Amino acid sequence: MKKSLIALALTGAFAGAAHAQSSVTLYGLIDAGLVYTNNQLGHSSWQLSSSPTQNSVFGLKGSEDLGGGLHALFKIEQSFMINNGAQAFAGSMFGSQAWVGLQSDPYGTLTFGRQFDVMNDLVGPLTAEWNTWGGSLAGHPFENDNLSANSVVFNNTVKYASPTWNGLTFETMYAFSNKAGNFANNRAYGFAVSYAQGPVNLAAGYLQANGPGNGSGAITTGDTSADFIAQRQRIWSLGGNYTYGPVTAGLVWSHTQIDNAAGVFAFGSGTYLGAGDASAGTLGGSLRLDNYEANLKYALTPAWTVSGAYTYTHGAYNGSAPGWNTAMLQTAYAISKRTDFYVEGVYQNVHGAPQGSVLSHAMINTLSPSSTQTQVAVAAGMRHAF
Repeated sequence: MKKSLIALALTGAFAGAAHAQSSVTLYGLIDAGLVYTNNQLGHSSWQLSSSPTQNSVFGLKGSEDLGGGLHALFKIEQSFMINNGAQAFAGSMFGSQAWVGLQSDPYGTLTFGRQFDVMNDLVGPLTAEWNTWGGSLAGHPFENDNLSANSVVFNNTVKYASPTWNGLTFETMYAFSNKAGNFANNRAYGFAVSYAQGPVNLAAGYLQANGPGNGSGAITTGDTSADFIAQRQRIWSLGGNYTYGPVTAGLVWSHTQIDNAAGVFAFGSGTYLGAGDASAGTLGGSLRLDNYEANLKYALTPAWTVSGAYTYTHGAYNGSAPGWNTAMLQTAYAISKRTDFYVEGVYQNVHGAPQGSVLSHAMINTLSPSSTQTQVAVAAGMRHAF
């Protein structure tokens, strides 16, 4: 009886929405795979992994035509762990996204709520780590530049996105700390611009977070959004790609400055790696990272793709110059428009980092740290979109 009433209520709600020239869409993506790693915390491992390449999510999005080129919009989305059903963002009903806003056809879109940052929106799609043909495992060390898809989500965010003018799009954002008497602590702001015309795509952006991970605010540790706990994090990025027939080739550069870093999170274990941590050393002081990525995707057939990426990351940390080499190779085959299978391998090596620091341990994105300077992972999985 209860199920019948719920069904009747939903039917009435959607019918009313349709009558008002509105739409509500249920959507999602599920990614699951087996991952072999040669070294995680000193041991090789086989794991059934949730989201080796893309976050598994489900959500609702909708719009209402208000007339005169004006629309009301909303999106609520949750990311989850397919292997055990747990929330990916702990304690958040809609941890991936939760926002409402207005879209004007001639003037752009203004949204309010929990959202991805503007640089992730516009520069991220030019990287291998943002796309299904590379994904989370291909992320830059420690996900230091926020360019991996669906990684860092900002609370209390107001974001503006312009219409597209002759291929040009602009976005800007401000994420409030929401702290009385402490307005500047754990807030964030940024801007990004992109240009897409024919085979050419270009984008650039800047993002600054003051006090990320320090209690509540724009970026928190409570829901595992924060990658670093620091006094300040600043990120510049620039990228482009070119498509010629079945081939797309791209180059991306990003520069990250982390001031007075206290620690970083190991994404595979959810463990905070800071002062006194026995598993992977310490992190403290200022950290500078430049990421140089080259990527390539080749569609052998409409269903079969091969892709690869190489990123060199140059660092500066307390008088040392650590460097990371990260390489990714993937092949994927789609058996329908919504379902595909993939095999992906990732290699990472770090050198020049001071011993006893977390930087001296290789750590492929989404995995726990290696006990050495090298880590290798191979994933075989399935993705289904709906």
